[in-house]
Amino acid sequence: MTETLRFTAPLEEYFIEEGFDPMGWITLTGDIADSIAAHELMRRLEIGKRRGFGSVKVAVRVGNHHWRTSVFPHKSGGWFLPIKKPVRIAEKLNFGDAVEVELELL
Repeated sequence: MTETLRFTAPLEEYFIEEGFDPMGWITLTGDIADSIAAHELMRRLEIGKRRGFGSVKVAVRVGNHHWRTSVFPHKSGGWFLPIKKPVRIAEKLNFGDAVEVELELL
């Protein structure tokens, strides 16, 4: 069974290393983070192990772009969703913009 989450959150930037473009990501907190954590726990109980880095596979829709990726636990206790540069460019997203996201937990 899959669950679909819809929310709006700001696009953040993270500098990995000098000389590289910043990475775009969205921090998932509150009820959204709780839903992801519950999904991950149920999956772990069914399968008996965690995925790499504690990640959760998802299908994402931002604007006209759909793709599959993973969300990852954030050190703050929530989760983060990476947004690749080609999607940011195609959807004309700037860091700090509010992004409407549809996230299907797989």
